[in-house]
Amino acid sequence: MIYVDNEITQLNKVITHFPDEGISRISPKRAEVLLFDDIVFYPLMHEEYRTFQRILHLFVGSKNVLETQDLIEQAVECCPDVEKDLIEQVIAFEELPKSYNKYLSNLNASDLSRVLITGYLKEDDRILFDPIPNYMFTRDIAVTIKDHILITKAAKEARFRENLLSRFIFNHHPEFKHLADNSKIIDLNDIELFPPSRRAESVCAEGGDIMMFSPNHLLIGCSERTSAYAFQSIKDKIFELDLVENVVQINIPNERSFMHIDTLFTRVNHDAIVCYKPIVFDGEGSNVIVHNKKGKERIYSSIKNFVNEEVNSDMNYIFSGDGLSPYQEREQWTDSCNLVCVKPGVAIGYDRNLKTLKSFEKAGYKIIDAEDIFRQSHSDSNFIKNLDRTIITIPSAELSRARGGSHCMTCPINRSNSV
Repeated sequence: MIYVDNEITQLNKVITHFPDEGISRISPKRAEVLLFDDIVFYPLMHEEYRTFQRILHLFVGSKNVLETQDLIEQAVECCPDVEKDLIEQVIAFEELPKSYNKYLSNLNASDLSRVLITGYLKEDDRILFDPIPNYMFTRDIAVTIKDHILITKAAKEARFRENLLSRFIFNHHPEFKHLADNSKIIDLNDIELFPPSRRAESVCAEGGDIMMFSPNHLLIGCSERTSAYAFQSIKDKIFELDLVENVVQINIPNERSFMHIDTLFTRVNHDAIVCYKPIVFDGEGSNVIVHNKKGKERIYSSIKNFVNEEVNSDMNYIFSGDGLSPYQEREQWTDSCNLVCVKPGVAIGYDRNLKTLKSFEKAGYKIIDAEDIFRQSHSDSNFIKNLDRTIITIPSAELSRARGGSHCMTCPINRSNSV
């Protein structure tokens, strides 16, 4: 079942992408083009992500953590008739000689899925094209809006191959076939449905800017990666489908350090948000416009004012860096505001954001290291079930350098209904 109407209830099924070996090929010269701020030490990143993956398996179950490479491989095996189209699209986009069509078509499903992601065929030691290192941030590829999937459209060319692969998954994998069959896929890449504006503005939106914040509030950030024209296009379609009461426009500064709204805040409980104080709480350089499906608009001078007025008047705000400079800026940069809930009040965060973790403790949350979670869950079968108001920390020396936290690294496709 595909269904998400909130950010915090029990996570039941999620799409992830284990950082692949393509990341180890990023050179300093290519890093900026590929949207990485630095080159990372892949073996340590691999180890850190493995810890993150184990936490997800513990709470969700390994069979409910769907890996993109597996999904592509399975879709190829199920739909060999459309494999040709996928290969042709990738060849055209990557500007490869047409002779590669035969070469790629002769690969088995496992090798093909790997090379389409990494750009590298290990057996022949052959580099075909750039990796797509940002694919590890599966939040950006799609958003589940109740029983629909919104396939996003990246703002930057470095992520376009992610769009091709994601569209292939959602349109052809058996897990999602019923969505396509029942017209429950909203594909922003479909220019027939989402054409450019009369001023040639394209539709570009990434999942980090789109949150099912509550059953009646779909939040969409207008940011470095999501355009105001995209917001209008999505809003109109969401209202046409009658999916939510309110589509909320979150206007934030157009800066790299605030590339998506989930770099500034994420919800961690019914009554708690972790956030970057200057923008979310104080309203610096931002505002909120709530668009109601009946045509009315409500304007707020800050995200805090919107949340208090329309979602929960008793919301607690837990500040990045404890709300103090320069710590709030440092820790927001390393994703202190970017957490994913595995159930209400239990979320995964990075161990390096020490002052933010202190802020969580002051708000009544326990901080437990991932290794302690593994040990205690092994010795107590009810430990996970009874866990409440807890931030689980994972190692993050290399993960944080990729510029995304646990919220970015997860694409939820099923949560327990919040109603």
